[in-house]
Amino acid sequence: MQHLVFVYGTLRENESNHHFVGQGQFLGHHETLPEYTLYDLGAYPAVVEGHQVIFGEVYLVNDAMLAELDKLEDVPVEYRRELIPTPFGEAWIYLYQDASQLDVMIASGDWCQRV
Repeated sequence: MQHLVFVYGTLRENESNHHFVGQGQFLGHHETLPEYTLYDLGAYPAVVEGHQVIFGEVYLVNDAMLAELDKLEDVPVEYRRELIPTPFGEAWIYLYQDASQLDVMIASGDWCQRV
């Protein structure tokens, strides 16, 4: 089975974990509705519900790749998956579960522009 995944942090092109989606098919760039907030956890980002647009990329992946992404994102402990609308169809987004760990917001909504 094929799945769409919206990636916004280390899974994006030229980022440290891109190889997890690199074998999938890149469908395009996407900006979410202004329903989220992006935070910097140091080595990786966290997205939670909020009022910000998040910038990222959408990939088509298979069952095995999605299972690997779930392991990487520690679903359902650290992150949970939720479907969001994209121009390519509904895609999974990984949402962070522990809001108490969040203190450095990325105002641009773009992990690649955090510095």
